[in-house]
Amino acid sequence: MSTTAIAGPAVADQTGATPRKRRSLPYRTISWVVPILLLIAWELASRAGLIASNVLPAPSSVGTTAWHLTETGELPRHLWESLKRAAIGLAIGGSAGLVLGVLTGFSRLAESLIDRNIQIIRAIPFLAILPLVMVWFGVGESGRYFLVALGTSFPIYLNTVLGIRQVDPKLLEMGRVAGLGRLDLIRAVVIPGALPSILLGVRLALTNAWLALVIAETVGAPAGIGFMATNAREFLQTDVIVLVIVLYALIGLSTDLIARGLERRLLAWHPNYRGDKK
Repeated sequence: MSTTAIAGPAVADQTGATPRKRRSLPYRTISWVVPILLLIAWELASRAGLIASNVLPAPSSVGTTAWHLTETGELPRHLWESLKRAAIGLAIGGSAGLVLGVLTGFSRLAESLIDRNIQIIRAIPFLAILPLVMVWFGVGESGRYFLVALGTSFPIYLNTVLGIRQVDPKLLEMGRVAGLGRLDLIRAVVIPGALPSILLGVRLALTNAWLALVIAETVGAPAGIGFMATNAREFLQTDVIVLVIVLYALIGLSTDLIARGLERRLLAWHPNYRGDKK
């Protein structure tokens, strides 16, 4: 009398059919459904007269304004100026935050010299320091670069220190047992271990760059997205103001997607980032 094997390539139910593979939900598609539905509801409410156009113009009206400003070349010019300021400020502030974070993370002496001062400066609001920045730099580009650099340096600094301090001591001990020198230990163990936290700091810095730029461009800027918003406020151009808000949102979303792509590329070895398709 024969018996059926317990293990096999597939297990059939009583009807003889092979069970279907369970499908996962399309989470990426679902994440876009809610924003699209909100836009449709906004458009319909505006067309029905539930929302006054001078209070909140319809998305179609904002899109028409964007197309017109693009045709005249005004929107690309202002957008380029803002992107340039954000990139330069991020490069300066990110480099400074990374260097100071590495020094503080590896040296208790550097921590005692640097960390307290950075925490004090970090607690000062941008609007409080803005008058002093104008005295130092005037209304030129240097002050705007300084504000963006200041805002982007803090998250990178804090996350770099945190990443270095949170490296698993067991990994460090294994590296020492394997005969790794100090520099090799930093390169092979400390930097990979701290990299997830550092990249999180980069994502936060990208957000802070635009927050700082909003403040920097509303004071004496001859061009830029913030200048567009200030000018539109003076002439009660609600559609331009909403367009600026949408631009900030789209730029923030785009930069965050770029940062997430960088995470997936540099952290492909990390189990928490494997297969991240968001």
